[in-house]
Amino acid sequence: MFVTSLILGLIGVLCILDSRLLGRLNLERPLITATLVGLVLGDLPAGLAMGATLELISLGIVNIGAAAPPDMNMAAIISTAFAILTGASAETALTIAIPIAVLGQMIGVLMRTVLANLTHAADRAIEAGNFGRARSMHIVWGTLLYALMYFVPIFLAVFVGTDFVQKLVEVIPAWLTDGLNLGAKFLTAYGIALLLSTMLNRDLTAYFLLGFFMVGYLGLNITAIAIFACILAFIISKNGSRGGNSAGGESSDDYDPLEDDDDPLEA
Repeated sequence: MFVTSLILGLIGVLCILDSRLLGRLNLERPLITATLVGLVLGDLPAGLAMGATLELISLGIVNIGAAAPPDMNMAAIISTAFAILTGASAETALTIAIPIAVLGQMIGVLMRTVLANLTHAADRAIEAGNFGRARSMHIVWGTLLYALMYFVPIFLAVFVGTDFVQKLVEVIPAWLTDGLNLGAKFLTAYGIALLLSTMLNRDLTAYFLLGFFMVGYLGLNITAIAIFACILAFIISKNGSRGGNSAGGESSDDYDPLEDDDDPLEA
């Protein structure tokens, strides 16, 4: 369990350093992190299921400015590990994920406060001409604190708390578990609704309803709908570009400045 906790903690470190030190590798998405956890614990389907569900919940979560949203990545790692190690269902694990996400949010706010003080310390080091110290504040200490922010909670939660969570799940009555499972399904629907509220308009609503009725009445699965959507998007794109060319003459891609007979110097 120690080695497993260590590996999961390192996955959390990779997650938090993504877009901060490692560039944009999309490691800080619940779908990716939960899948990695499932791969490490030997149950990839469970990791994919948890990741997909948590990804749906987090679709409507947007980090705007200095606001710290609930940390769905920490929740994805810990709740997926609990679901696989304890044999709990994905719906039951989701009830653990939401409080963990809020806890991660609180840790994130505290960490940003500490990092703000490091920024002032780096400013003072620059004013004193100690550029090496200022560089270490940013590259070394900032990276180390962010890594510990994820590694410590994940390591302790998996190494210490698995047996406790398993006993807690066993004593939960059936009526409460059923209610929590129903609430988890509402959370996924709420995440999709938040995403659609920013995407849908008068032009796109018809396509959404088309996909909805194709699933409801034709019984097509998600793969078939995705293939149909790609074909439809390709047709619309080609027709749109053809219409733009016919309305405006030559497109900007066909314009060759060497063929322009008008010399501005002759005017």
